[in-house]
Amino acid sequence: MAHRVLVTGSAGQIGAELVPHLRGLYGSDSVVAAIHRSPGGQSLRDGPLVTLDTGDQAAVSAALKEHRIDTVYHLAALLSATGEKDPQLAWTVNMDGLRNVLEASRTNGVSRVFWPSSIGAFGPDAPRTDAPQNVPLNPTTMYGVTKVAGELLCNYYHGKYGLDVRCLRYPGLISNVTPPGGGTTDYAVEIFYEAIRTGAYTCFLREDTILPMMYMPDALKATVQLMEAPGSKVPRHLGYNLAAFSFSAGELAAAISKRVHGFKVSYSPDSRQKIADSWPQSIDDTEARRDWGWKPDYDLGGMVADMLAKLGPRLRAEGKGV
Repeated sequence: MAHRVLVTGSAGQIGAELVPHLRGLYGSDSVVAAIHRSPGGQSLRDGPLVTLDTGDQAAVSAALKEHRIDTVYHLAALLSATGEKDPQLAWTVNMDGLRNVLEASRTNGVSRVFWPSSIGAFGPDAPRTDAPQNVPLNPTTMYGVTKVAGELLCNYYHGKYGLDVRCLRYPGLISNVTPPGGGTTDYAVEIFYEAIRTGAYTCFLREDTILPMMYMPDALKATVQLMEAPGSKVPRHLGYNLAAFSFSAGELAAAISKRVHGFKVSYSPDSRQKIADSWPQSIDDTEARRDWGWKPDYDLGGMVADMLAKLGPRLRAEGKGV
């Protein structure tokens, strides 16, 4: 099946890797990368690239028409820690942007929309381990509030208008391509950069803080797998729980230390610790595994090995490695 794809937030952590991934599957000319302020990397320029403010519904609609888009991956958002610094902006970017994309999609014949939810949708009253698919969602951040409201809005557009909207509740994501972008789980990316650059890292979470995490290749795999699944395999249009592995900050530091001799980590929790403490340590993704066959490829050891193998040579080539 031919696709004409638009990816908003293409310069972000997920988009910067999803765009090249989709172009590899569907062809470079078939995947339009949309950016807002960030210029994005060279990989985004290997195919169609547009500047788009998802806060402008008319502009979104025009982009869908001009490029004959049938599938949208709407990734533009403010993340958890950044959103707490300006909650009103987080609501505007995350909710108004989603509403505009959904409305423009339904009125322009888009057949399928992807939108990322998050473990941020959970609150402190959710089970700490193996948080189930269906549990009360009472987040304590504006980011989390927008994820809960966004899931409901996606489900509404499916029920009201028949728009095929699909959602994943991503855990924390670890990328060897895109630098951290303001999320509470970003320590798990920063720590690799500092291990290679300086041999030392000060973590903004406690050593015993355990969170659900995932390596970006698995996140890309899950996203495409969900979007390509037949409609009969995707009965859920609220967010699917998605899991790979959980670890503490100390466990990650120890795993890196086995491969980076002399690496030292200290801990100085800041405001992000409170956010992390409000999230489950692990989540149950039985429904994703059952409905459309989800299964991760990477465990903690495999992720650490691949991160260092990919990131180390690149940073050293740039003169940024010890």
